Amino acid sequence: QRTKLDGDGSFGLLRAAPSYKGAAIYTPEEKYEKISFDDIEESALARQSSGGWVGMLQHYFVGAMTPREGTRNEFYSAVNNIGGGLRYNIGMKSVDPVTVAPGATGSLGASLFVGPKERQYLTEFAEGLDLAVDYGILTPISEPLFWVLNKIHSVVGNWGWAIVLLTVLIKLVFFPLSAASYKSMARMKRLQPRLQTLKERYGDDRAKLNQEMMSMYKEEKINPLGGCLPILVQIPVFIALYWVLLESVELRQAPWWLWIKDLSIKDPFYVRPLLMGASMLAQQFLNPAPLDPIQKNIMMALPVVFTFLFLFFPAGLVLYWLVNNCLSIGQQYYLTRKL
Repeated sequence: QRTKLDGDGSFGLLRAAPSYKGAAIYTPEEKYEKISFDDIEESALARQSSGGWVGMLQHYFVGAMTPREGTRNEFYSAVNNIGGGLRYNIGMKSVDPVTVAPGATGSLGASLFVGPKERQYLTEFAEGLDLAVDYGILTPISEPLFWVLNKIHSVVGNWGWAIVLLTVLIKLVFFPLSAASYKSMARMKRLQPRLQTLKERYGDDRAKLNQEMMSMYKEEKINPLGGCLPILVQIPVFIALYWVLLESVELRQAPWWLWIKDLSIKDPFYVRPLLMGASMLAQQFLNPAPLDPIQKNIMMALPVVFTFLFLFFPAGLVLYWLVNNCLSIGQQYYLTRKL
């Protein structure tokens, strides 16, 4: 993992390692705290505490040390120039001296964890070490999602199908909100010819155009934001699931189906990103087209932009977005036809 345990009891890591996230410490007083490379350069860490841990975090792995229970230690950081490159260190050293009488013995010790960020093992090793699986500010949503994903995997035995089933489950939970959104979009689409007529009639008078449009919405009992608000409520959940799939080491080297042998790396043939882009384009045709030509061009360009971005995303993430888009298309098509 390119992680080195230095002789003074500290972790050193070359900054060039692409998957590395940074140093972190945990103390009973301050709890979990990230110590970035810039923080280490700006000022040296010197924090005394009893208990806790100190470590270096990578994408899927962590190296951490925790002191012996009942001892007081100082957590510190340093920057060393080795072979023309900078090595950033985070470590701990004993504060209380250990006196060994003549003829007696004494010992100093600490526990070391070096391995993948699997929550069950991190929790067993030290309090707060499970926070090394970093979901960001959406942790309260991400943790339950991972718990459900893990339970589904324990039944189906495949992380790819677990992602598919979890996405389906989330869509079912949010179906009432999605239905309200798609119904609003369908009504807006029905008004498109009338809205276009208003634009042609009052195109040069923005105030009058807006007034007439609001009158039409009031007459038809339509909320112009009705299609957006239900979707906005769901966005934090989908972003939280995005971080779950990005951070979970369980997806590393986990096969799904056919040529997808590792859900943590990109699709080698770019099939799923292209299908995802096509699904986004299909959604554009189901939604009411914006009256503003600039907005219309931007909306039509989004599938191309997202396709390019998703070419390099992990296959597990692309699978989630593709399944979510396909389910959304099915819901929207059904409700639009029903209305």
